[in-house]
Order: sequence, then structure tokens, then C-alpha cells
Amino acid sequence: MNKKLVPDPPFNTTTPNAEASRTEELLKDREAIKRALDYYLDPPAQYTEKPRRPSTMFIVAPNMDTESLLAHAYESLATASVLASDFANDLIGPQRHTALAIQQVIMLAELAVNRALDNVDPA
Repeated sequence: MNKKLVPDPPFNTTTPNAEASRTEELLKDREAIKRALDYYLDPPAQYTEKPRRPSTMFIVAPNMDTESLLAHAYESLATASVLASDFANDLIGPQRHTALAIQQVIMLAELAVNRALDNVDPA
């Protein structure tokens, strides 16, 4: 008969102290999760009382007509599309795919703005 060199471990390796500390850790985790959820889903009053006031450093002239705004947005999107496409040409692998995806999103926005321009001035 062969004798085992390493004995079997005891059936129950946890001690009451280990279980108590594990329970304490779980309670702390739950409290932290609750605080985080409360903070983001029910923010403190100091963050909700004041309405957000955007900076006026860069502001679009309030008297600009819709067609001019859309035309400018279209030109900006067309420029961004070309920049993203040129940038993607210098990349390989996943970075290239990401840049091309960004370029495609820009093109979709460009199409939407172009349609809005058609709606403003059907010519």
C-alpha cells in the first residue's frame, strides 16, 4: 500500500474570523456601491440647484439664420471627414479601423446636415 506524501486538506478550511472579515468586506462593498449609485442617480442638492450656464467665450451670433448655420456645419463636417480620412491613411490595424469609423460617423452627420439644408432651401 502506498502512503500519500501530502495529506488531504481539512474539509472546512474557513475559520470564524475569516468568515466574519469576509462578511465585513461584503458589507463595506455594498455600502460603497450604494454611495456611488446615490451620488450618480440622485446627486446632492449642491449639484442640482444651479442651472448650468455655458461659457460665452465662444458663442454663435444669435441672429444667424438657419441656412447659414447649416452651411457652416456642413463645411466643418466635410473638413473633419477629410482630416479623419487622411489620418486613417497613416494608420494600420485597429487604429485605422477606428479612424475610418470616426470618418464614417462624420459623413453620416454631413448627410443629415445636407438633408436639413435641402429642407430649408429646396431650390
